[in-house]
Amino acid sequence: MKYAFATAAVALAAALGGGAAMAQSQTFASPDDAIKFRQATLKELQQNFKVIADMANGRAAFDAAKADSSAARAAELIKQPWVGFGPGTEGGKAQPLVWQEQDKFKAAAARAEEEVGKLAVAAKTGNIDAIKAAVGAAGGSCKACHDDFRRR
Repeated sequence: MKYAFATAAVALAAALGGGAAMAQSQTFASPDDAIKFRQATLKELQQNFKVIADMANGRAAFDAAKADSSAARAAELIKQPWVGFGPGTEGGKAQPLVWQEQDKFKAAAARAEEEVGKLAVAAKTGNIDAIKAAVGAAGGSCKACHDDFRRR
């Protein structure tokens, strides 16, 4: 069973691109392990994104170095959770549509990867206006995926 999840993980990671190099080495002993992995990765992603969003929205003082490091980490993390959505890993907060509408899910994941990547590029500039623009687009891509594929 462990090998079935590893094979599914490699296939899904390759299909999604982006984080495929990291994801290919990821294996799960059980579906529950895959669910825990994706949830932990997405939680850490959200925590890093919040640091930047709080700065962009004026809820926290702007710190260019902190924004850069948080955005860079978010850009790494956004590439990782998709391997945890392989066949047989239904559950957690993911809706059945993740597995029923794979093309739509993969497109939403790819868009989120792209927008969070743009946020990391904007954060490297140290320009708060560029960061504000990128935060909106990145947050919107995350929200769109949650609206369609996450249970409330």
